[in-house]
Amino acid sequence: MLDRLPVEIVERIVAKIPDTDLIAASKVDRVWWQEVRREAYKRWKNYATTIGDVYCEIRALGKHYIKREIDWITFEDVNDLYKRWINRLTEDQLYIMEKMLRNGMVVDPQERETIEYALSEQRWGGDPWGLGVV
Repeated sequence: MLDRLPVEIVERIVAKIPDTDLIAASKVDRVWWQEVRREAYKRWKNYATTIGDVYCEIRALGKHYIKREIDWITFEDVNDLYKRWINRLTEDQLYIMEKMLRNGMVVDPQERETIEYALSEQRWGGDPWGLGVV
């Protein structure tokens, strides 16, 4: 039954699947595989954009601290919150990237290298994106 749904319905279903179950849905058939791959790339990009936005917030917070516009306790609390947020987003992003790699959804050699490097950095406790916020 799932292999006979219109593509529009499959798109809407796939968009609601949580990250942890997303790749499993690609096993239904080729249409589902393509939709899951498209959705996984979309989430990958969204995570990257959000990580970049939070990183900009960290930098802006640092500038406020340097100008003495906020006290150090507030700075430390907010900065730690942002760092934990970036770490969580990075874990979620790398989860999707790893699943995509393991299921043949990444065909570009440069993307493969990026994923393998980021996963290696994460496993060894490094900063996969070189943001210096670990």
